[in-house]
Amino acid sequence: MPPKRSITLTEAELRLMKVLWERGESGVAEVVAALSDTTPLAYTSVLTTIRILEKKGYVRHRQEGRAFLYSPCVAEREAGISEVRHVLNRFFGNSRERLLLSLLGDDEVTPEELQRLKEAIANVPDEDAQENEGEEQ
Repeated sequence: MPPKRSITLTEAELRLMKVLWERGESGVAEVVAALSDTTPLAYTSVLTTIRILEKKGYVRHRQEGRAFLYSPCVAEREAGISEVRHVLNRFFGNSRERLLLSLLGDDEVTPEELQRLKEAIANVPDEDAQENEGEEQ
C-alpha cells in the first residue's frame, strides 16, 4: 500500500510556493530563474515539484501557446494556517494551550513579543460576552 499523500508542504515545495506567491503566475523557467540566486534547481526538478503541488491542490495551470503558466490557488496565509493546524494536531493533541505554552517556554521570546501576545490575547472577543449581547437585542 503506498504511503498516504501529505497535504503539508515539503521544504522544496515551500520554496517554489514562495516564488509563486511573490511573483504570481509564472512559467517553470521563470521559477527556476527566481530560485537561481538562493538555491539553484534544475528545470526538471522544478517542473516535477510544481506538478506535485498541482496534485496537492496548491497550484493550477493554464496553457498559453505551448507553455504552461502556473499560479498559486492557495493563499500564503491559508497555507500557513493549515501548517499550524497540522503541527497543533500532530504534536500538541489539538491543544492551543499546549502549543502556546511550548512557544512561551522558548528562551528566545523577547519582552516585546510577550507584550504583543498579551495585547492580542486581551483583544480576543469573549464568547460569553458576545452571547449575552445577542440575548439582550
